[in-house]
Amino acid sequence: MTNFSNYRDGFPNARLTRSDSGVLEIALHTDGNSLVFNGHTHKQFVDLFHDVGQDQDNRVVILTGTGDAFMEEFSPDGIDFSPQGYNKIFREGRKVLMNILDIEVPMISAVNGPTRVHSEYVLLTDIVLATPETVFQDKPHLGMGVTAGDGVNLMWPEVIGSVRGRYFILTRQELDAATAKEWGAVNEVLPREALLPRAHEIAETLAALPNLTTSYARICLTQKLRRIIDEGVGYGLALEGISALEVARTQGA
Repeated sequence: MTNFSNYRDGFPNARLTRSDSGVLEIALHTDGNSLVFNGHTHKQFVDLFHDVGQDQDNRVVILTGTGDAFMEEFSPDGIDFSPQGYNKIFREGRKVLMNILDIEVPMISAVNGPTRVHSEYVLLTDIVLATPETVFQDKPHLGMGVTAGDGVNLMWPEVIGSVRGRYFILTRQELDAATAKEWGAVNEVLPREALLPRAHEIAETLAALPNLTTSYARICLTQKLRRIIDEGVGYGLALEGISALEVARTQGA
């Protein structure tokens, strides 16, 4: 079993704190400000979610951001679109989503602001809280001319409906928090100052239940998502990789 002390300070882009009751808060950040997602965080989060899932003292997990955004900015730093470089992206992209699902305790997303990168992370948690400032968008994929195949293409049609989900991806739609709640992607919209207190209130209520009850509830509630990710993300990432290589080739030319 993994001990919290062994991984608590091991991730430069994740601040981890845990209550005595076992509620783990993961706050994503870059130098204490809102996270800038890049190739380095792509690799880092594979290990982060793996270690969290291996620690049986975690009873509930809260995933949140830092500053004004949850995950809004993308940087190509550390991204390599060569065949070997994309093989790394392919392996990490598959593992990170399954590692989130392998966290076998309830997960709560406290979405503190715009989420334009890897919003599928949020949709793989069980309870989604957001602020009025939150917007969801799949910004970088088509913005770079790359197919969206890393899981965002699977989760949004599943959560908000096939037609809405495909429109969301293809038009790079900005989905505000109120609409996301109406369409079933958000459970509660709260003022920023109430977001984390509400997340911890729900988390502590869940942590007070028997551990097998909450663990098996997470497993039962995510079986369909596990099938969707397992069946679709490898193929989607392969298609994304082909389109990325074409973009890299034409830009290089």
